[in-house]
Amino acid sequence: MGETLEQYYQSLGLSPKVYRFCKAVEKELSTRFLEFDEVAEYNQVKVIRAMQEHKVSDYHFADSTGYGYNDSGRDTLEAVYASVFHTEDALVRPHITCGTHALTIALSGNLRPGDELLSPVGKPYDTLEGIIGIRPQKGSLAEYGVTYRQVDLLPDGGFDYEGIKKAINKKTKLVTIQRSKGYQPRRTLSVARIGELIRFIKGIKPDVICMVDNCYGEFVETLEPADAGADLCVGSLIKNPGGGLAPIGGYIAGRKDLVENAAFRLTAPGLGKEVGASLGVNRAFFQGLFLAPQVVNGALKGAVFAAGIYEKLGFECVPDAAESRHDIIQAIVFHKPEAVIEFCKGIQAAAPVDSHVTPEPWAMPGYDCDVIMAAGAFISGASIELSADAPIKPPYSVYFQGGLTWNHAKFGIMMSLQKLVDAGIVSL
Repeated sequence: MGETLEQYYQSLGLSPKVYRFCKAVEKELSTRFLEFDEVAEYNQVKVIRAMQEHKVSDYHFADSTGYGYNDSGRDTLEAVYASVFHTEDALVRPHITCGTHALTIALSGNLRPGDELLSPVGKPYDTLEGIIGIRPQKGSLAEYGVTYRQVDLLPDGGFDYEGIKKAINKKTKLVTIQRSKGYQPRRTLSVARIGELIRFIKGIKPDVICMVDNCYGEFVETLEPADAGADLCVGSLIKNPGGGLAPIGGYIAGRKDLVENAAFRLTAPGLGKEVGASLGVNRAFFQGLFLAPQVVNGALKGAVFAAGIYEKLGFECVPDAAESRHDIIQAIVFHKPEAVIEFCKGIQAAAPVDSHVTPEPWAMPGYDCDVIMAAGAFISGASIELSADAPIKPPYSVYFQGGLTWNHAKFGIMMSLQKLVDAGIVSL
């Protein structure tokens, strides 16, 4: 007779006490998991319908080289993305290296000297500070004469409508709305809340461009930002929509003229979307998008599982286990750096790749403090895969996300708890 599941986990370093504690929490979450299954089914059908609508065929998986003229797979993929996200057009390319790059292309393509960029949801993600020029950086928007204004959220997390109204002026060209929390303690924005904000802004200045940083939010709800009035929606393919198969890439979906402007910035004025060889990644992009709703489903279950466990142990979780979910990120506030580090060690120890490696904080480019990252990923840096990261600064919160399967996400969370128990930080 083979080993039991519990014995398998024990062979990987998980104690019976931790295993049974976690299994009890899992049972309590069965109703939440059914809710996630329903959203995943809706989004799965939506993706299939878009692929059928554009007659995806095996010849669309062929690669192209050189200029990439007449790459039907690339063009069809972009049409599928536009259908899935309910936009006029989309730019989906392996030449977009990451989410920050995609946002930079969208901003640089649609802002001109003398324009002003507004963030009505507070400080953007750390890596955008250099892009905007909040932190001086060569090639920033500030160097090209684009100014920046920011309106912080209210203490309760609400929008400062009065402050936003005062901030919008004749120079305001583009409003950037970050859906996910980044390294901030605020709640992630739902599509409904994003829609409320866009309607308010458009009521003041109808021609302003509303762009949503959709990273970590794709397929978490049945609606996407364009359904709520966003003019542009931007994200990374090594997060949700790549389904764990995309080896690189990003997307910009939205109004046709705005996507075209971004394409001219990605390649060159006058060339735009007409050039750019797919270099053999079309199959991975199509198949990753097909799998994305179910991969996101597993990641959401892992996030709620983490919240359920650490809430019981007295730690603050944002969001908590009962709240509605609008991205795949789970923040846990530990208030001590050693707890953050042990948590990340547990995530790494559960990985199929580099499980023998010990993550350590380091001076990562684009950040203002040391950052620790745990990720034993098949695609380097893919945060749709099981991963955790944290800036080593107060309040010492860790940000957990991903998991290509629910079972792997569950194992990672259990191992994180095991490391905290072994270090004497948590007792059961």
